[in-house]
Amino acid sequence: MFTEPFFQDSEISNSGWVEVVSGPMFSGKTEELMRRLRRAKIAQQKIELFKPSLDKRYHEKKVVSHDESEMESIVIENENDILKLSKDAQVIAIDEAQFFSNEIIDIIKTIADKGKRVIVAGLDKDYMGKPFGPMPQLMANAEFITKLHAICVRCGSLASFSYRIKKSKKTVMLGATEEYQARCRACFNLDE
Repeated sequence: MFTEPFFQDSEISNSGWVEVVSGPMFSGKTEELMRRLRRAKIAQQKIELFKPSLDKRYHEKKVVSHDESEMESIVIENENDILKLSKDAQVIAIDEAQFFSNEIIDIIKTIADKGKRVIVAGLDKDYMGKPFGPMPQLMANAEFITKLHAICVRCGSLASFSYRIKKSKKTVMLGATEEYQARCRACFNLDE
């Protein structure tokens, strides 16, 4: 079950905060990010959704989940653009945050310090099972963290790793089911 921040004290609810949605590939991170944005829209809050220019797997401009849900977004080349492009929004969302540089950490902090809600989704670990990009720092600085799991394609257990099927030493290699599998710890560590 997913929970979102809820405040009764109006003084607290006017302060900003950071929510991080993390987990392996195929765990529903982007779906959860979009679900939270849809709820913010129902509450008539102004939202902005950003994605890195690197992510062109499903669409040039839209954020698209593996289940083909989609939402309009602003494509970002430089993290600093998020500051000026989000100034009128109450809720700022960033998908695939692992692809940004560590500059994104201070940018997100600055936005939250201005009293805004920031929702960040991204892989917590790379294909080697190591912390990915700025995600560990974002998780350490977040008020709320949602860690999602997929289902291991080998054994059906809870999966928390993104296993790369195609052999490549590149840290960043975009892909979907042809390139990656969700795996549990035991199946991730199997030699193939």
